[in-house]
Amino acid sequence: MAQNEPYYRADLARIHHLGFGFHADACAPGILALLEPVRARGGLVVELGCGSGLLTRYLVEEGHRVIATDASPAMLDVARDYAHGAVEVRQLVLPHDPIPEADAIVSIGHALNYLASADAIDRALKASANALRSEGLFAIDLCDLTYVEAQHVPDVKAWVEDDWALITQRSAPTPHRFIRQMATFTRNQDGSWRRDDERHDNILIDTGTVPALLAEHGVEARVGTAFGAEELPAGLHTVIGTRAE
Repeated sequence: MAQNEPYYRADLARIHHLGFGFHADACAPGILALLEPVRARGGLVVELGCGSGLLTRYLVEEGHRVIATDASPAMLDVARDYAHGAVEVRQLVLPHDPIPEADAIVSIGHALNYLASADAIDRALKASANALRSEGLFAIDLCDLTYVEAQHVPDVKAWVEDDWALITQRSAPTPHRFIRQMATFTRNQDGSWRRDDERHDNILIDTGTVPALLAEHGVEARVGTAFGAEELPAGLHTVIGTRAE
């Protein structure tokens, strides 16, 4: 994949939407509970890395005003069809594009780990904190440095359905970099199959340092292992906090 080409092209975006909604399903109850004060006052939620709108739809159906953002045009195409009722579904490429001012910023699926460096992640975290209004909520998940060992990487995984298949090889060439080499196979209308390959690089960080960084920008936060009662994959941590008045 070309360096400037976004992750999640059309085939992988569709496969992710159809086969991997379980993370949004698990996280939604906890996030909705955290967001209840924001909903009650009619606040605006900005979702970073909305993907195909799996969490977005939960937010909209609960009555939230949501701006859903992602870097992948193909994911956004799915989200526009799936998450009806969002205030806006737009492309936003971190850490360069400005984040809209919001009463809550949420993100699942370790979207910030897709950025190119630890410095880029720090810049995105700072921008998120600065975009929060008074009493605003911050709730995201991030892959910690412990993720690779906890997930028993390297390994190979495969998923097969009637009209698509995905094979993923996971590796960790350095303690701070986690790589997935993915081959997708999608059935064409004539019954033939097409293949597309993507490589996703994730930067792993020490999530324990995030609260101090956010505190410098007015957000008091804590690192945890869940948004609510769900059980997240080992090594995937939550960062939940609020901006003071």
